[in-house]
Amino acid sequence: MSDHTDLLDAAAPSPRPPRAPRWLPVRNLGQRHQRRVLEHLQCLGDEDRHLRFGHVATDEQIAHYVQHINHTRDKLFGIFDTRLQLVAMAHLAFAENGQSTEFGVSVLAHQRGRGFGARLFEHAVVHGRNRGAQSMTIHLARENQSMLAIVKKSGARVRFEGADVVADLALPEDTLGTHLGALLETQAAEWDYRLKTEALRLDRFWHGLVPRAGR
Repeated sequence: MSDHTDLLDAAAPSPRPPRAPRWLPVRNLGQRHQRRVLEHLQCLGDEDRHLRFGHVATDEQIAHYVQHINHTRDKLFGIFDTRLQLVAMAHLAFAENGQSTEFGVSVLAHQRGRGFGARLFEHAVVHGRNRGAQSMTIHLARENQSMLAIVKKSGARVRFEGADVVADLALPEDTLGTHLGALLETQAAEWDYRLKTEALRLDRFWHGLVPRAGR
């Protein structure tokens, strides 16, 4: 009996090591991406608009918001899928003195649960540090439990104000490492976008050559 048990124990698979987190390319967005930013935000459903803006913003209100983003002072970041759709984006708005920032993020419903919000938050923290900001404020709806968990994990001070949550995060000083890391990530994200562009172009070219059934 003991020999049989030993054989079973020996045959039992050893536990797998935890998977390394998947790197997600985050691309800088500027004035030239205004149309894509608008399309992304207007694709949000009512629930997601409430989570992003604190109320169910209309298309007109979203258009006004996009038109008044200060691209000179603020930073916008985005994640694109293989079809080059902007599926997640963040807005890091800086105060005039540059010492504080506000963070807002949105993810399309069908792309939730893939770590996009956490990745954009992490990216924004680094860029806030590198710009010399000392603090970051995040306004959330109480229902936004996933983002609330992210900001709590970061060590932010959280307070509840009616239906809203306000989180304040103290940012450490920038370092040479944070600047080099941001530079490398920016370059890597640009290469990733170029590769996706070429892959999409080849895919469209190939489908243009293949005759459709019934044609």
